[in-house]
Amino acid sequence: MKKYLPALVLDVVVVIVFCAIGRRSHDEANALTGLATTAWPFLTGLAVGWLATVALYRDKFDAFLIVPTGIVVWLSTLVVGMLLRVVSGQGTAFSFVLVAGTVLAVFLLGWRAVAKIVTKSRATTR
Repeated sequence: MKKYLPALVLDVVVVIVFCAIGRRSHDEANALTGLATTAWPFLTGLAVGWLATVALYRDKFDAFLIVPTGIVVWLSTLVVGMLLRVVSGQGTAFSFVLVAGTVLAVFLLGWRAVAKIVTKSRATTR
């Protein structure tokens, strides 16, 4: 599991970056506490996605795969994140859900796609 720590850290970083960009685009105050308030639902969803993927694909788990890991982590981050935002009284306007879904997909699936391309490129040059 230790070999997947960089993937988990990268997922956490991109979710925090997503939240920071959103807060910045709306000129929201209270930088650290506000970021924590915005990020915790999505980070919880991210954790749920990781746990679900590890549990479902124990012997075949690979954190760097787009399918199934990236898809499960992305959907969990989005769905659980939005549900927790509703429960905690944070906004979930339809446009926000669309933007969040798109940006999280680009971030959470995108780095995995880049990693796959780089890995294939290195394998063919050897």
